[in-house]
Amino acid sequence: MKINSREEIARLLASWVECGWLRELDRALVTFLAKEAPDAHPLLLLATALTSYQLGRGHVCLDLQATLEDSAFSLSLPPEGDHADNAVIRPAAVLDDLSLHEWMAALAHPKLVGHGEGNSPLVLSGQRLYLRRYWQYEQNVRAAIEQRLALSALHTLPAQRVQAPLTALFPAANSATANWQKLACALAAGSAFSIITGGPGTGKTTTVVRLLALLQTLALEENGQPLRIRLAAPTGKAAARLNESIAGAVSKLDLSGLGNGDEVRGSINTEVVTLHRLLGSRPDTRHFRHHQGNPLMLDVLVVDEASMVDLEMMAALLAALPDHARLILLGDKDQLASVEAGALLSELCQRAAGGHYLPQTRDWLQSATGEQIPDALVDPQGSAMDQAVVMLRHSYRFDAQSGIGQLAEAVNEGDVKTLKQVLKHGYADLAQLTLSADDDSELRNWVVKGSAAQFPAAAKREGTEPPVGYQHYLNVMIKERPADDEPPEAFNRWATKVLLAYSQFQLLCALRGGRWGVEGLNQRIAEILYQEGLLKASVGWYPGRPVLVTRNDYSQRLMNGDIGITLEIPHRLADGSVVQVLRVAFLAGDGTQDIRWVMPGRLQSVETVFAMTVHKSQGSEFTHTALLLPENLSPILTRELIYTGITRARHWFSLGCVGGVNSVLPDAVKRRVLRASGLIESA
Repeated sequence: MKINSREEIARLLASWVECGWLRELDRALVTFLAKEAPDAHPLLLLATALTSYQLGRGHVCLDLQATLEDSAFSLSLPPEGDHADNAVIRPAAVLDDLSLHEWMAALAHPKLVGHGEGNSPLVLSGQRLYLRRYWQYEQNVRAAIEQRLALSALHTLPAQRVQAPLTALFPAANSATANWQKLACALAAGSAFSIITGGPGTGKTTTVVRLLALLQTLALEENGQPLRIRLAAPTGKAAARLNESIAGAVSKLDLSGLGNGDEVRGSINTEVVTLHRLLGSRPDTRHFRHHQGNPLMLDVLVVDEASMVDLEMMAALLAALPDHARLILLGDKDQLASVEAGALLSELCQRAAGGHYLPQTRDWLQSATGEQIPDALVDPQGSAMDQAVVMLRHSYRFDAQSGIGQLAEAVNEGDVKTLKQVLKHGYADLAQLTLSADDDSELRNWVVKGSAAQFPAAAKREGTEPPVGYQHYLNVMIKERPADDEPPEAFNRWATKVLLAYSQFQLLCALRGGRWGVEGLNQRIAEILYQEGLLKASVGWYPGRPVLVTRNDYSQRLMNGDIGITLEIPHRLADGSVVQVLRVAFLAGDGTQDIRWVMPGRLQSVETVFAMTVHKSQGSEFTHTALLLPENLSPILTRELIYTGITRARHWFSLGCVGGVNSVLPDAVKRRVLRASGLIESA
């Protein structure tokens, strides 16, 4: 179908908005530009709407060629919840008869579309169409990374300078494979920009702690002054988790082999902040207190959970770094990308598995570490980016006997055959459930008891505790509550026990809306727990209600992703009488087990969290993680989402599929998140 007039495109976009195939925001942008340029071609207006729409889905730009080749895949249109009647014109009907040449010709409007120069609202780069602001972000990020790659001193830093401290930090071990943690430390020591990526249990935190010890040792030897090190993460939950793990790792680190071990330990900063707090967020603006004109005061910046960092945030972060500062990114390249636009870690690490190290990089690393790099990972044509990336390749958490590890690997490879074999194998740490679309009995058993009976008998033979559901933390809340006359410290200890018990189990969902999304499930689960006698109520504020903070609240010292539990505690009135009041207990988030009590009325941005989206779970881990997949395939259901859900589990994982494992799982693991971007191509 040909679009020949502005009136036709206006009606078409209006129908797509009504169907939920397009956002009102996307149409509003088109309406504004159409008024600014009355002579704009209808196909230019269509491209503008789709570019804005793609930005909302996490794509930095609209890839015109990919959209024409497979519009259904590229646009994921129509999305979940499509109830349009047959009279509505489908996007494919408009795009299938359109040629790339015709579409690009329609974009030739200098007032609206530029090629980089000027201030046009849209930028066309090759076959990619950007909103200008995001084109500029991409250019800035690319230039800043290239600048730091050029400053890397890998081949000017003498290998012998790092040999002794590396030997002290990594005692010799009998292993037939290379120690990639040691190699990562060596590579990052000589790089102004480096990335350490790896799956769960590969030791990213352990590696970075030893890296910081190495950097401080070198700095103290060279000029007697320690480096100014800052640690950051995208969310409050991720920051709190890293804070705790870093503090523990530093305290346990054996530095006896270093001549200045005590000084090195004291110089390693263990405080972790959110990126927003690091940069100094300013209310009601996209700008930060720290920027190119007011850079951060630091020498080394470590950013954990870097897969969650979007393009705009990375551009702001790089702009605020002093020229001499070293940037180290940590994260799992295979996890879900940021909610906002961009998939930087995935893009920058797309060649990580193959290494692609230059022969001179290989020689330097081997000389510095004594580790042997396989020939298959050496590439004379390797890029500068390849020399800055190290992938940790051994999981210390999931071995060959771990079903969780085997399942995550099969999903990550998109190997449906192996995935099904893993699920059938009977691994002690895996359970599989089929949920009925009409009967909540299995869901009831799952969320109350954790479906311990569904795990293989081997789990019981290992002498480990069976997986738990929400009944566990509610029993702790009910049975271990102190008497009203006990001191506040007793209630703090009780709240800590309840919060730790809650973290033993978490139900994750792919969707927000619908019967099998968090909005529907949270209310159903609350009702189930109420019927079981574990809750006093299922609506409003009630003892036992778990809540998730959805936006940073600096006045309450709460971060996006923090989880609290509503508890009933005694309050003594002026006349000496005691009444029961509700308070929400949060762990302090500073690595201690201290409790912060908050009145429910002071919490403005929270939601019940019996069920949590996989996106919200990033940066968290749970002893028993349960992932629920809906009965119908959705654009949200991808390999990365399922992999991320699986790898939130520390010891137990159960997979629940509405309608059975063959309903959506095979198709979902074949689909990848491929976000349109020109970052790597530009570089």
